Amino acid sequence: MIASALCIVVGTALVTIPAQRFTLRWQHTVEKILWEEDYVVAGEWLYLSGARVQGSGAGMEPPPDAIKVGDSWHYRPADRWHRAVVLARSEFGRDYEVCIDGICKQLSTWAPGPLARTTLSPCPGGSAAR
Repeated sequence: MIASALCIVVGTALVTIPAQRFTLRWQHTVEKILWEEDYVVAGEWLYLSGARVQGSGAGMEPPPDAIKVGDSWHYRPADRWHRAVVLARSEFGRDYEVCIDGICKQLSTWAPGPLARTTLSPCPGGSAAR
């Protein structure tokens, strides 16, 4: 069986992390509201299985079908299949976090380097470095 792996590319650096599932977390730079998206590495695709947001404001309302559970609005995004997720990172806000098996780390910890455009995608062939 081929193990699933998440590839993180920052500039020319590539980091491979064995993972079938992960959560991407970030804080809105103005509203300071936490957003989370849950992904499954599914072959050559990332499947967005669900999302949560802890509030609303400044053009970032949860969709009409979102359900309030605790302090977050839970929903299933309409566009769920992605070849890659491209992140614009900067020094003007907290870095994104990637959570795998309940362990959350800033992207700069998973993939050290500058705060630059970052791409998350399934690794080709699903190969995972150990």
